[in-house]
Amino acid sequence: MGFVRSALIGIMLGALTLGALGWAGVSIWSAISAMSEDDTPERNRREVVTAVNAVTVSSGSEIPVIEAFGTLRSTRTLELRAASAGQIVNVMDPFRDGVRVAGGEMVARIDPAEAEAALATAQADLTEAEADLRDAALGLELAKDDLTVTQEQADLRAQALARQNDLGARGVGSAAAVETAALAAAQARQAVVSRRQALAQAEARLDQAGTARERARIALGEAARLLQDTSVIAPFDGVLSDVAVVRGGLVARNDLLARLVDPAALEVAFRLSTAQFARLTERGSVPQDAVASVSLDLGGSELVSTTDRLRESPVVGEGESGRALFARLRDVTGFRPGDIVTVRLAEPPLPGVARLPSSAVGAQGEVLVIGPEDRLEEARVQIVRRQGNSVLVRAPALEEAQIVADRNPSLGAGLKVRIIDRAPQSNARTGADAVRGQMIDLNPERRAALMALVRADANLPEQERDRMLSILANTAVPAGIIDQIEQRRGG
Repeated sequence: MGFVRSALIGIMLGALTLGALGWAGVSIWSAISAMSEDDTPERNRREVVTAVNAVTVSSGSEIPVIEAFGTLRSTRTLELRAASAGQIVNVMDPFRDGVRVAGGEMVARIDPAEAEAALATAQADLTEAEADLRDAALGLELAKDDLTVTQEQADLRAQALARQNDLGARGVGSAAAVETAALAAAQARQAVVSRRQALAQAEARLDQAGTARERARIALGEAARLLQDTSVIAPFDGVLSDVAVVRGGLVARNDLLARLVDPAALEVAFRLSTAQFARLTERGSVPQDAVASVSLDLGGSELVSTTDRLRESPVVGEGESGRALFARLRDVTGFRPGDIVTVRLAEPPLPGVARLPSSAVGAQGEVLVIGPEDRLEEARVQIVRRQGNSVLVRAPALEEAQIVADRNPSLGAGLKVRIIDRAPQSNARTGADAVRGQMIDLNPERRAALMALVRADANLPEQERDRMLSILANTAVPAGIIDQIEQRRGG
């Protein structure tokens, strides 16, 4: 049995060995066959053709757009402060942040008791001063009358003296009579002098009474102003912010009660680099009629408005660079002070430039031109400006040529390509569209329908209605304005 077992094991091992040798022979034969096939002539190989997107170089006039970030702020902001010290006895209801206030409405009132008492005292002082003035005027009239009568008496005494002198000269009168008449005339003249002095005193008293009355009037006006200052009045329509007091609280003079912000008077403040500012204008100052587009990202959509009255800061602040610019918002619906917005401002037009996708141009201006027989050729263009996803270039030698729209490392000169799509010249909006904030040309029917919606909205303030109607009257209207009107009214 042991012999048989050993024989079977030997036979099995021999069969496995022969099988392994056969498999090795087949592998060697396959390798030799593959090497033989690689030795076939190279003319039997097929050239690889790469599919690409192409864009045509077409030069013309383009409007570059400067993009910058800006901050909205209100041009009408007022700090409501206490003009007098005291206790807050009344506030508007409600008196909290975000409450709208109409112009002329009382926001808060400080205890007016002291001011009212001071006003009553000033009124009494004025009444007394006016009475003194009347007494002084009457005394002046009496002094004048007294002087007149005294002067008449002096004249009579002078006539009597003259008559006694005449009688004495003729030897009829006596010396005693002349002396008596002369003494009476002297006393009459002395009385006239006294009455003149009394008249001067009466005139001085009248002047003093008039001055006292003016002082009393000034004091009365000051007391009335102090009483008026106990009421804090909103000078214009706005929204309360930073409310810092409550009813019953004590305030000192000049304490901050709240801030009043006009959300309808907004402007955007933004900063440009010196190079951007130099490109914006050749005169060194920004034209005031330049229009900028302001957009606020809403996460999937944008709130768009336009600006006017563009102005520049006359100085560069310490530690700052570039140029600070400011512009007033035309449509403030949806915007609030403090919003961070994107500002787009059109530069002067650039003639003789082509707009290409940024993916078609290398960092140094390299492009791949589709030449004869659809083979790629290397070329260079002059980069004038980069605008988001597009590039403005000058390439007069490549006018109307087709270039690869999407460069990648696998493409190079000499490769044969196949055009599968002619890509648009730019994925970005044109400069004019960006600045206008996607302006839409309305037909007469749609314009009339939108105007009717605005006029029919009874909740729309008159000023806002007039502003929207003036915008809708233009040939091109911002798309954001149209969306706001239709969404607000279920359009």
